[in-house]
Amino acid sequence: MRRSFVLTLMAAVVLSACTMEPHYSRPAAPVPANWNGDATGKADKASVADIGWREFFPDPMLQRLIELALANNRDLRVAVLNVQAAQAQYRIQRADLFPTVSATGLEQIERYPAGVSAGSSAGGASSGGAGGSSTAPTHGYTVRYYEVGVGFTSYEIDLFGKIRSLKHEALEKYFQTEETRRGSQLTLVAEVASAYLAILADESILKVTRDTLDSQTASYNLIKRSLDAGTSTELALKQAATTVDTARANLAAYTRQEAQDRNALMLLIGVPVPEDISFATDINAENLSADVPVGIPSDVLTRRPDVLAAEHQLVAANADIGAARAAFFPSILLTAQAGTASTQLSGLFKSGSGAWTFSPQINLPIFTGGRNTANLDLSKIEKNVNIAQYEKALQSAFREVDDALAARNTLDEQLTAQRALLDDASASYRLAEMRFRNGVDSFLPVLDAQRALYSAQQAVVSLELLRLQNMATLYKALGGGMKESSGVR
Repeated sequence: MRRSFVLTLMAAVVLSACTMEPHYSRPAAPVPANWNGDATGKADKASVADIGWREFFPDPMLQRLIELALANNRDLRVAVLNVQAAQAQYRIQRADLFPTVSATGLEQIERYPAGVSAGSSAGGASSGGAGGSSTAPTHGYTVRYYEVGVGFTSYEIDLFGKIRSLKHEALEKYFQTEETRRGSQLTLVAEVASAYLAILADESILKVTRDTLDSQTASYNLIKRSLDAGTSTELALKQAATTVDTARANLAAYTRQEAQDRNALMLLIGVPVPEDISFATDINAENLSADVPVGIPSDVLTRRPDVLAAEHQLVAANADIGAARAAFFPSILLTAQAGTASTQLSGLFKSGSGAWTFSPQINLPIFTGGRNTANLDLSKIEKNVNIAQYEKALQSAFREVDDALAARNTLDEQLTAQRALLDDASASYRLAEMRFRNGVDSFLPVLDAQRALYSAQQAVVSLELLRLQNMATLYKALGGGMKESSGVR
């Protein structure tokens, strides 16, 4: 019997290596090989994948804010905990591949009334095979039974890979949650960068608005003095007053916007913004972000976290088909225990008290009402759903990158034209003001020139912010680089 038990276990190990999962092959990417918005050229895919967030965002203040966010952001913390939960679920599923060995101790006491034998079928009771009497006493009696042993119960031999397929499914779902966490981290880095840039833009617009308010207040005071001297009109004074009031209203609005942007940044980093963090960096500074090389192949998208997460979900669905197929075949359950038994506690470990049980059980599905067939059909349908979701993830990723690349090309051109327009508006304002002060023109041309200059200044700051935020979006859309060593885990 011992030899039979060993041979059975060896056969279980050999057969458990089998699996009925379909062969997995990655679906073809339903996207073009190159981006519509990318310039002609060649770029090394590895170089794009190696751009970490520290290299892409070299500004020291921004790097510190990203570090705080990675350490304290609550959404990212939840994503990390989800990974740990998926890992624990995988370990639970993997444990089913091995028998659960337990040590057990049993004490069984039975009381029989007078005239009932412990082995009598009429009495409906049994002493457990120890201590029973063939003749019933006249005053009733008590039977005791003690047992100590080590063994396992209902251990399923994975003959057709059902448990192994379920383990593989749990493993792929663990990988999926890890990619989801990496995607959350990547999104967080881009959001912190965008929030930081928004505050820099707020500071720039506030400075422009204050300068404009000071200039328009000075013009208003000049016209008021001219009106008092009889060289100006009430209309000119009211026109100057409208520009001052507009600038004051804008100053209040931009001050509110900056406060709200700071609150948004504080939520992202998970702690109050440190007092030594400065937002004095000019929005036009050169070191706020790196650039992404042109000519990037679209297959770099297969390394994006959300695309990888969709693929892991697809592989998990493929493994589920293997488990559904295995349900059509027999399953073998083993129960075994070895130890010692006695009718007296003191006799448990005496010579001759050894006891063992070995109970193999085979289950062969004959009629299940179509349940197994339906489960297999469902698993195949779910795989097809996951194929479509994987392809949709690739298509969405391609669109995000293509949109960002198209915006990069056009925003640079638009910003160049807007800066030229700002230079023209600044020169026009200076000439209009000189003509007004020399009495050549009325204040109306100065008023129009001030409005045009203020609008051009705001547009340059807004476009610069849009350009930089688009670079952060492009960094995220390309997958943000695989070099996690440059970040904080």
